[in-house]
Amino acid sequence: MGKIQCYIQKSLCGENSYKLFKKFDIGDIVGVGGKIFYTKTKELTIMVEDIKLLSKSFRPLPEKWHGLKDVEIRYRQRYLDLLINPNSREVFKKRAKIIQLIREFFGKKDFIEVETPMMQTIYGGAIAKPFKTYHNELDMELYLRIAPELFLKRVIIGGMDKVFELNRVFRNEGISTQHNPEFTLLEFYQTYATYEDMMELTQELFCFLAKEVLGKLKFEYQGQIIDFTPPWERITMQEAIKKYGEIKEDIFNDKKEAIKIATHLGISIEGDGIGKIITKIFEATVEKHLKGPVFITQYPIEVSPLSRRNDKNPDVADRFELYIYGREIANAFSELNDPQDQLERLLKQKKERGNLNEEFHQLDEDFITALEYGMPPTAGEGIGIDRLVMLLTDSPSIRDVILFPLLKEKKL
Repeated sequence: MGKIQCYIQKSLCGENSYKLFKKFDIGDIVGVGGKIFYTKTKELTIMVEDIKLLSKSFRPLPEKWHGLKDVEIRYRQRYLDLLINPNSREVFKKRAKIIQLIREFFGKKDFIEVETPMMQTIYGGAIAKPFKTYHNELDMELYLRIAPELFLKRVIIGGMDKVFELNRVFRNEGISTQHNPEFTLLEFYQTYATYEDMMELTQELFCFLAKEVLGKLKFEYQGQIIDFTPPWERITMQEAIKKYGEIKEDIFNDKKEAIKIATHLGISIEGDGIGKIITKIFEATVEKHLKGPVFITQYPIEVSPLSRRNDKNPDVADRFELYIYGREIANAFSELNDPQDQLERLLKQKKERGNLNEEFHQLDEDFITALEYGMPPTAGEGIGIDRLVMLLTDSPSIRDVILFPLLKEKKL
């Protein structure tokens, strides 16, 4: 959609058309016909010979010269935001370009895009509370998926070596500048790869996107310089807690000390094992310092029930999370492909959390059956597309990059 100037003169378009033109309001959609010419200032112009009203605007538009500033109106009435604010249109054009480039990137690396169920009888692949729904004909309760992971692994087991899915997931959780109940997630899996291979692939993907979208690897986000220039920092969770949390004690091997520190920080740890407590300490003391990009590795196995154990230290997983601007952008690990180990971990978690707690990995017996047929050594990763778009469009809130974010119902 572009702009062109129109020249309207009563003698050219006729008395009736000219009167009609004088009655138009800002926001009306008008069709014109006529000859093209250049003005003395070389402005391409239509010399109007015919004019008609195509659509009438019955509501006054916001003042275009000052833009639409009311944030709530921008989110609730996105059509007005797009109509009045060119910057908003550019954000969503960039979002579309980013998604197109992601598909191009993985296509060139021989990944196959697949689709897996959004309605599931057993939710899994992440720790989150699901949305529930019901199928009348089948007389069964279903859940909107919180992750596609377990189905994508089934595809890997089925003999497809490189797969990815780019689609919506749904989590019945809080809303903030970084969280929306439905969001877009990229997940990809590669056989005979490790989480370390995923680090290299992630770094390559992000650098590719930055160059294509921004034309550079060093850019500004919310007043801070973000530098994608490789290589990116890699640090273990334990090292990060000591460095940024200023915690000298070896809490990884001392639950009493971990509980003491968590209590001092005001962290709720009821029923948590040492791995969960350490992760909560990390989130409270370290995340805000991770301007990144930085890969945090060696997460406790307790909070990584689908991840492969580290060969040197079985208490931690071959896993990383990517942090940029203090936010988790990606999560990846070498996949657990031992069905017995996987079953034991899920049963243990079920026993500890109980059936009433929805925020834990459900026991998916068919997934265990699939693993028993043999899954090759595989690495997988999930990337939050909305947070990535926020980063590459300098947007402060996730609501700025989702066309129609979920908002609390406005009472009339």
